[in-house]
Amino acid sequence: MEIKKKEKLKIAVVVKSFISTGGSERYAFEVTRRLLNRGHEVDLYARTINMKYAAGLGIHHVMKGSRVSSVLDSVTFARETADMLKEKKYDVIHSHERGYAQDILTIHTFSYRGSMSKYPLLKRIHRVYLSPRSALYLWLENRQMKSPWLIAVSDTIKRDILKFYPGSRRITVIPPGVDTEKFNPNSVLDQRKRIRKEKNITDDEMVVLFVGSEFRRKGLDRLITALRPGMRLFVVGEGERLRHYQNLVEKTGNADKVTFEGHSNDVGKYYALADVVVLPSRSEAFGMSILEGMSCGRPVVASSVSGVSSLIEPGVDGFLFEHSSELPVILERLMDPLERKRLGIEARKKAANYSWNAVADEHEKLYTKISEMKKMVYPK
Repeated sequence: MEIKKKEKLKIAVVVKSFISTGGSERYAFEVTRRLLNRGHEVDLYARTINMKYAAGLGIHHVMKGSRVSSVLDSVTFARETADMLKEKKYDVIHSHERGYAQDILTIHTFSYRGSMSKYPLLKRIHRVYLSPRSALYLWLENRQMKSPWLIAVSDTIKRDILKFYPGSRRITVIPPGVDTEKFNPNSVLDQRKRIRKEKNITDDEMVVLFVGSEFRRKGLDRLITALRPGMRLFVVGEGERLRHYQNLVEKTGNADKVTFEGHSNDVGKYYALADVVVLPSRSEAFGMSILEGMSCGRPVVASSVSGVSSLIEPGVDGFLFEHSSELPVILERLMDPLERKRLGIEARKKAANYSWNAVADEHEKLYTKISEMKKMVYPK
């Protein structure tokens, strides 16, 4: 039987910053590099580009936008890229930003319309109907949701799209991936003993890890108040109102059990340090720390509203909770080292299905499908 050769595609990728850090930026970076390495022709439309990783890409610099207003920056970026793409021929145009010239748009965050709906009526009237800024955001978001194809980074985001933009067209869920070689049980095991010794952690203490920069939204207060004897909490990230959370730690009597590490360029060492990774978010489009923790063979705990919750099978590779009152009970259960080991082994197996290569596979399949459909509608 003759094996059908993969078609080489001509792809345009639109993202404001082509860098290896961040959320949406890293998603675009990881997938784009892999598609290029598979032989596809890829053009990049971006304002900021880390040229260290740009070899082989067709570079199209987009003009700098507004530094005064984020909405004006988004609108100008959408307009500039639309103008630049107008006369170009691509099999697929994929954007990771608000815009209206793409075939596919990846939605990385909750909708602006949805966030406005949470305000009380009077505030909503003021913020939505009397604010030029909101009007611009809603205008641009309404246009972006009319993209022929949408990719949601989680089932949670897909539900948000369908709730507030029920007329949206084809929606596919493709979660972010994880570097399963960098984040793996063997690499963290090599560092574990040394790092725990540096941090003065005894063998019988369970280290709980929180990674995030928006403390309130990610529910750090829920975790601080859920700590019990025998637990240590390490907080990695520079969140807002740090003093407020330090005071909360003091009120709970856990000042010697909670360490605020601040920002780190080497988060991997904290997964080595940790026994459990927890993300008790009130709202979360996805939750990369959970997937990274799973990839390192760590049991994980997340709120049921987080996007990453669909990856967790409760009692098998981690736990989910609906109410914060459940969190202390879950942490108490995880004090058992054998339970942590069992869950961690299964967590690693699950994470192996979400490597960046697997994510690139899903994109490649979707691109091929879209390219073929476009050729049917617009034959040469």
